[in-house]
Amino acid sequence: MKPFIPHILPLKNINWASYVELIGKANLELGNLGGTLKGIVNPAVLLSPLTLREAVLSSKIEGTQATLQDVLFYEASPDENNPKRTEIQEIVNYRKTLAAAVSGIKEKPMHLNMLKILHDILMDSVRGQNMQPGEFRRDQNWIGKPGCTIDQAYFVPPDPATMIIALDNWEKYWHFQDRDFLVQLAIIHAQFEIIHPFRDGNGRIGRVLIPIFLTDKGLLDEPVFYLSEYMEAHREEYYGGLRSISDTGDWDNWFRFFLSAVGHQAVAIRHKAEKIIILYESMKREVYDIGSTYAIPALDTIFTMPIFSSPEFERYSSIPKASANRLLKQLKDKGVITILQEGHGRRPNTFIFNKLITITESPLEM
Repeated sequence: MKPFIPHILPLKNINWASYVELIGKANLELGNLGGTLKGIVNPAVLLSPLTLREAVLSSKIEGTQATLQDVLFYEASPDENNPKRTEIQEIVNYRKTLAAAVSGIKEKPMHLNMLKILHDILMDSVRGQNMQPGEFRRDQNWIGKPGCTIDQAYFVPPDPATMIIALDNWEKYWHFQDRDFLVQLAIIHAQFEIIHPFRDGNGRIGRVLIPIFLTDKGLLDEPVFYLSEYMEAHREEYYGGLRSISDTGDWDNWFRFFLSAVGHQAVAIRHKAEKIIILYESMKREVYDIGSTYAIPALDTIFTMPIFSSPEFERYSSIPKASANRLLKQLKDKGVITILQEGHGRRPNTFIFNKLITITESPLEM
């Protein structure tokens, strides 16, 4: 099988009229999500669990089995002997990569070196760390069953020389203004996966770029838009759409899949964000009853990290130790938090904020 030669962007001969309904619905629902996010006073606090959820699900597509609770518990109570430690690190790296992308796009326009920086963060000390982290590949790769030859591959990305040309074109297209930003995002994501510029980690980097593009183009103020759960639930359609591009040069299936995904996910994420907002307001009334000047910092802390140890709570909330311990007891007595693991010896109690975990881990409505 010969290496694929990517289409030159922007694409010509897109039948825009055939996507009017899908484009309209996707943009409408994304706008509704944006309106909900604008109403959140402290998005960094309330949306933090959704960001971690995306990190878990995007990594799951690549084969990790660690759950959101696994990650939160490990961060609250690190254990080098934890059998899921490597998988958890992959998820933590994904979250760091997304954060770096958010800050990076605010400082400079998208550039190819940013992709290298993000890839280096993603692959730090995990599977694939020997696959030239932070560097574009210098050899031919292919995609297929483990151990297959290039002739047995499902897909052969462009050779390194063609890859560099395609990446340069991809970067220029990022800064181009096409007729619709969501169709442009569909092209941006698919073209990146087709170019496959890294030896490993291409899928995760490609998924990180989705919310970054939306905020960069002003479609969302907060980079809280994730497609991993939808892609995993519709895996055959996802890869089938990409294969249609490489097999026949037909983008139609891909556009229809991607625009439908955006519309569905915008609704689902908005509903989940609204549930978190309602929970926050409800919990605010609960903690006000405690009568502590530290009530809101305490609440913000348990929303940011819904599984935590008592020293972590004290450190992240900046509440003095005596007041922090008193607050934890009061929150536990009111049923806001429960003990997940009893402390013993020098190991402190680990607490869980179950109501937030339940909302965060609930499957999105498909």
